[in-house]
Amino acid sequence: MRQVLNTPNQLGLILRSARQAAHLTQAEAAARLQLSQSRLSQLETDPSAVAFDKLLPLLSMLGLELVVQHKGEGRSTGKQAW
Repeated sequence: MRQVLNTPNQLGLILRSARQAAHLTQAEAAARLQLSQSRLSQLETDPSAVAFDKLLPLLSMLGLELVVQHKGEGRSTGKQAW
């Protein structure tokens, strides 16, 4: 899966979808991250509230990674990325 994020809400949908694909309940995922279930629910609902130091372990647990790149890089747009 490759997803470009334009809004914080998109991140919440991706986190929820990945957790469900991993067959984890919020309680199970939260326990692995040493968070409360309500905190994980909040992160999925309002990801703008997630601290970066919590986001990376959550992404890793769900088999996801954060990639930062120049816009258009890695896309087949026919344009050269600088």
